Amino acid sequence: MKIAILTLGCKLNYAESSTYERAFIKAGFQVVPWQQKADLYLINTCSVTATADSKSRNLIRKVHRINPDARILVTGCSAQLRFDEIKAIEGVTEVFGCDRKHLVCEAYCGPGEYTGNVFPAYSTGERTRSFLKVQDGCDNFCKYCTVPYARGRSRNVPISVCVANAREIAAHGVKEIVLTGVNTGDFGRSTGESFLDLLKALEKVDGIERYRISSIEPNLLSNDIVDWIAGGTKFQPHFHIPLQAGSDPVLKAMGRHYDTAFFKEKIDYVRSRMEGPGKPEVFFGIDVMAGLPGETPELFEQGLHFIEEIRPAFIHVFPYSRRPGTPAASFPGQVDDATKRLRVERLQELCDRLHREFGERHRGQKCSVLFESREKGGKMSGYTANYIRITRDYDPARVGRIVEETI
Repeated sequence: MKIAILTLGCKLNYAESSTYERAFIKAGFQVVPWQQKADLYLINTCSVTATADSKSRNLIRKVHRINPDARILVTGCSAQLRFDEIKAIEGVTEVFGCDRKHLVCEAYCGPGEYTGNVFPAYSTGERTRSFLKVQDGCDNFCKYCTVPYARGRSRNVPISVCVANAREIAAHGVKEIVLTGVNTGDFGRSTGESFLDLLKALEKVDGIERYRISSIEPNLLSNDIVDWIAGGTKFQPHFHIPLQAGSDPVLKAMGRHYDTAFFKEKIDYVRSRMEGPGKPEVFFGIDVMAGLPGETPELFEQGLHFIEEIRPAFIHVFPYSRRPGTPAASFPGQVDDATKRLRVERLQELCDRLHREFGERHRGQKCSVLFESREKGGKMSGYTANYIRITRDYDPARVGRIVEETI
């Protein structure tokens, strides 16, 4: 039988879809591109915004038109939050919410190591980097967010399983692992282990030369973790730390667990421990939402000023999306779409400038680059330890290798 696997949303979904793919191949299925006529379609959906929900539904209808006789399985966050709506779409055979993701494999691939309240997963298919799922769910219940309702409460993959999966990744020749989860730094809720224990265990896996943490809340990036990484480890000087807003009134309205002073102190501490003569600057990526209800023009300007002050290397910018069932959906002071678009544009302009300046400050420096396998126009790209993208003429001998380059 032929199966096509389609994925929307976050890196966590991609890691899970990759794990599905390996299981279906092992069970004898042939994986084909979704545009081809498959016997079975598996769609891993996203619900982070209303647009993501719409894309998920449209994709289901599209594959049904390609082959009306195919079986269509739907899983992911949209499947969890809108189960009845998804189930009613013509052509859908079965819906697996996030709490039943492991049952996809059990139902169609036979018994396997898929049971438990968290579905272990990692991505394959790239020769240089793999996303390793170590945690799922979230207990924060921020006022604007549906993720805890979709993904459930915070829980984690045991360290022993994470290490076993990292060894499997290394056996494929992959040199870099990115740790991923819904609230990655909250690792240990369900096993009594700690995130630092996980990092120390992964550090010992032979064959893996680099680790990155995909995203970690500022209040969960403890000084102990920073000190350990700064002491000389495989973990790179690269952190993605969600900010969400650069003004304290908006952070409080969001239900976030820190204020701007705490966030700045964390950034400053990381820089003090990891930067210095002969060392690269730390790459900080941040998330920023534009247009939460109650975000006045003055509060937005405060946010811009704060971001300028902390100087991240990258900003993931997104507009507030009104999600039914969340407290923020009924907040007063809803911001109109046109204003949100303008704020997104200003934040994106700031991101472009800060990112350009970060790269320029490293021009002329020597650095270690892990080159990827993709070729485009005779060129290949790779990333430095602190996530500066380097492009060179394609050379297959460099694929998957860490080499010295001058920026």
